[in-house]
Amino acid sequence: MIYSYFPGCTLKNKAKDLDLYARESAKALGFELEEIPEWQCCGGVYPLASDEIATKLPSVRALADAKSKGQDLITVCSACHHVIKRVNDDMANVNDIQTRVNNYMGLDEPYLGETTVLHYLEVLRDRVGFDELAKKVTNPLTGRKIGAYYGCLLLRPSATMQFDDPENPTILEDFIRAIGAEPVVYAMRNECCGGYVSLKAKDQAESMVDRVLSSAKAKGAEELITACPLCMYNLTKNCKGEGMKVSYFTELLAEALGIKEVQS
Repeated sequence: MIYSYFPGCTLKNKAKDLDLYARESAKALGFELEEIPEWQCCGGVYPLASDEIATKLPSVRALADAKSKGQDLITVCSACHHVIKRVNDDMANVNDIQTRVNNYMGLDEPYLGETTVLHYLEVLRDRVGFDELAKKVTNPLTGRKIGAYYGCLLLRPSATMQFDDPENPTILEDFIRAIGAEPVVYAMRNECCGGYVSLKAKDQAESMVDRVLSSAKAKGAEELITACPLCMYNLTKNCKGEGMKVSYFTELLAEALGIKEVQS
């Protein structure tokens, strides 16, 4: 199976491991990520102004490109997934935005939200299947107690994202089990880390990070995984107290598949 792939800006620099191991693991699992040519930054933040279309255009270009190839569109970065999924919903359901975007872009065929947008984790769960993933694990991460950090962008708004239960998600815990480790469920796993306020309100971001880490440690987590480069930065750079090892979920996937050496 070939999927159109939108990597996003951060995966080309600060989050190269998130991208590299997503690509390599896909090969091992039997699907292909075909990077969209000449993609543009998604903007990183979904524009809330109802009359704003300019910052939605890069997402629509990527979505229309995937549609032209008859492919679903995969993202890995939580922020990119959030923006593109919500823009796609606009293009499917908001007539004013549909009309204005298509008039501006002058596509050969109007884009009306036809592309299916999937996060890489959804491909593992719904297309590959966690049972099948478990069968392909060659280096199970036995004995590692791993907390899933969802953050806020993957889960909300739930009616649009349709990723998992926003109050009690399970997809990352199921992923952790599939790669042979022990998932640790803790209260703050789906709460915001404060990433978007880390520059202008560093103290507030630090407090939010410390609450997440303290919650995870109290339940026995020894490390965390995330799909969000912004969360990765905040969880590792903006904690006042003792930190914790944080990895991208694709790194641990690659370890379990024998692509990347298991970390001690």
